[in-house]
Amino acid sequence: MAKRDIVVIGGSAGSLGALQQIAACLPPDLEASLFVATHVPSRSGGYLAEMLDRAGPLRARPAIDGQPIERGRIYVAVPDRHLLLVNGTVRLGDGPRENMSRPAIDPLFRSAALSYGSRATGVILSGMLNDGVSGLCAIKSRGGTALVQHPLDAESDQMPLAALEAVEPDEVATAAELGAAIARIARTDAGETLPPSPALQLEVEIAAGARLGSDALKRFADPSALTCPECHGVLSEVRDERPLRFRCQTGHAQTAEVLADRADEVDEAMRVALRIMEERVTLVERMAQDARASGRQAVAELYEARQGEYTRYAEVLRTAAIASLRMGRERIDGES
Repeated sequence: MAKRDIVVIGGSAGSLGALQQIAACLPPDLEASLFVATHVPSRSGGYLAEMLDRAGPLRARPAIDGQPIERGRIYVAVPDRHLLLVNGTVRLGDGPRENMSRPAIDPLFRSAALSYGSRATGVILSGMLNDGVSGLCAIKSRGGTALVQHPLDAESDQMPLAALEAVEPDEVATAAELGAAIARIARTDAGETLPPSPALQLEVEIAAGARLGSDALKRFADPSALTCPECHGVLSEVRDERPLRFRCQTGHAQTAEVLADRADEVDEAMRVALRIMEERVTLVERMAQDARASGRQAVAELYEARQGEYTRYAEVLRTAAIASLRMGRERIDGES
C-alpha cells in the first residue's frame, strides 16, 4: 500500500527557524519528498534552499519546472512562481497571485491534494494571516494528513491558529518535534483517497497559468459586491469554502482575512481624501474673498457656506485618520 510520502510545508513570517529545525531532525533515509513554499519577494535571491541544505541531511534545492519527484529530497519554491505537483513532476506555475503572493502556499497544497490524495501531508508553520489554510482543508478533504506548528511555539501564531480553526489536525507540535512527526507519518499507510471537490482541478490549473474567465468562475463561485485589490475587477465568493475566500475573473484569490487586512490602502485613501478636502477648503475660501472684493455678496455667501461644509468633512476625515493610525500602532504593539 502507498505511504504518506508527499509532504508539503508552508510558512511565512517567522517560519525560517522552524524550517531549519525540521530539516535538522529529518532522517537521511526518509522515504518521502518534501516541498516548501514561503512568501518570498519576487526579487529574492532564493537562499532558503541553501540554508535548508546545510541544516540537515537531506538535499534541498530550488524547484525546477518539469523535474521528476524523488524521495529524500526537499524542493523549495522559487520567487514569483507557484510551486505545484502534477503527475509525478514539479511544475512552476505563473498563474495569478493568491493572498497577494506568488509563490503562495494554497496552490502547492491544493496540487498535492489533487495529485496524491491521502498520500499528502500538509504542514502549516508560523506566519501572518491565513494563507495555506484553504489548501490544508483540501488535503484533509481527500483523506490526507494535517500537521500544525503549535501556536505558542510559532513566532507569528496567526497561520497556525487559522489552521486549527478550520481543520481538525492530526498533530500539533513544536518545530523541534515536527521533523520526527513527518518521518513517523511517512512510514504509515496512506489509506483511502476521497473524491476531489468540483473546483480543485480548476484551481490548480489557474495556478499553473490557465485562463479562468467568467463562465468557469461561475462553476464554483458567486459574484459579490467586493473589488479585487490586484486588478479592481469583481470578486466572487467561492462556495462552501473554509476559510471564506474570493476569486476574481482574472484569477487572483484572497481570503476574507487578507482582504480585511488592507489597512495600508485604507490609510492612504483617507490621507488622499483629507488632502483633497483641505485643498477645497482653501480654494472656496479664496473664491469667497474674491467674490466679496468684486461686490458679489450672494456668491460670496454661497462659497462661505461651502467652505464650512468642506471644513466639517475634513474634520471627520482627520478624526478617522488619527483613529486608524492609533489602531495600527496598538496592533503592532500587540503583535510584538
